[in-house]
Amino acid sequence: MNDSVLLIEEKESVAILTLNRPQVMNSFNFAMLRALKEQIDALRFRPEIRVVIITGAGEKAFCAGADLKERATLTPIQVKEFIFTIRDLFMCVEQLNKPVIGAVNGVALGGGTELALASDIRIAAETASMGLTETRLAIIPGAGGTQRLPRLVGRGKAKELIFTGRRVDAQEALSIGLVNQVCAPENLLDECMKMASMICETGPVAIEQAKYAINYGLETDLNTGLAIESNAYWVTIPTQDRLEGLAAFREKRKPVYKGE
Repeated sequence: MNDSVLLIEEKESVAILTLNRPQVMNSFNFAMLRALKEQIDALRFRPEIRVVIITGAGEKAFCAGADLKERATLTPIQVKEFIFTIRDLFMCVEQLNKPVIGAVNGVALGGGTELALASDIRIAAETASMGLTETRLAIIPGAGGTQRLPRLVGRGKAKELIFTGRRVDAQEALSIGLVNQVCAPENLLDECMKMASMICETGPVAIEQAKYAINYGLETDLNTGLAIESNAYWVTIPTQDRLEGLAAFREKRKPVYKGE
């Protein structure tokens, strides 16, 4: 087994980041948080990478949240640092200028579910289970769960899941809109790559601006959101990619986008 807490693989314009602590269900310690943050920050400035997939090593877990054995050794100040670090990381994931697909390959609890929530698209294995279980430890979700979950599944369902600390299986996650798709475990990465390949056929600047418009527009009233959308659209107008898209349509061929 590779000793790195984060494995990195690149293929077909896609970066696959694998949380690699399977012996502790890929739970987050400071080392893993910092390794993932370093990669996310680096990928922002790599235009040849169009999509990022995040998954977990092994068959049991995507990520079981914070490493509670490490947590037990931390001072209150260090706990605050941990929460700040993980919250900042997930904001960087959410605001990355390219799509992030969460490949939920198994158990995703606490911070694991919060990482999935910070991703743009979530595809889960049939064996996956998810939950914000923090209240069962007499704390609350601290890496965005109280904010992102209700925005995704609605206020009432989010309160039910957070107040009870209940886990949901993959099918229930799909039915409430927590994940986009469910598939057999052995097909998970293939399905994520299919999604990524479809995204890679589109215009890079358009994807970046669409993500920006959706993320920021949802936090405002409709008129402000429409203004954000208009400004994002204006960014795409002078691009070579837009002209290439029109030419390809006219010539009945696949466009070749360069992100320019």
